[in-house]
Amino acid sequence: MIVVERIGPRDREALEALLRANHLPLDGLDLALPLSVVARDGDELIGCAAVERYGSAGLLRSVCVEERHRSTGVGQALVDAVEGLAAGGGISELFLLTETAAGWFPRLGYEAAVRADAPAEMAASPEFVSACPVSASVLRKRLTPAAAAARG
Repeated sequence: MIVVERIGPRDREALEALLRANHLPLDGLDLALPLSVVARDGDELIGCAAVERYGSAGLLRSVCVEERHRSTGVGQALVDAVEGLAAGGGISELFLLTETAAGWFPRLGYEAAVRADAPAEMAASPEFVSACPVSASVLRKRLTPAAAAARG
């Protein structure tokens, strides 16, 4: 059975290995750990998602699912869980940068945006400055407190 839960101290090594294996950046990861979730299949970490807080905005990052578990709903469950954490913590909108999943995120309510739409503090983050190229797609989603309550 697959379980999505907040990241724990024992997950760091497996999280980094999953991100590296999927060519996702580790730069700035520590900024996102307080709002991070992982998916497990038994004892195996098979997915992750995280949000870096920038005031009332957040940067959704490190959304990753191990290849053999893709197209099973794990990615959506991870995003739903981390959106709930973010909204419950007072974050009202999320931004993300992606080179590979610009077609997937709109199914979850994300809309095209531009880098200039992001708050200045976020635009100065490692993800914006060095980890993701300027060619990466920018997407945005507004969150509501009701959505946080619905996610539990």
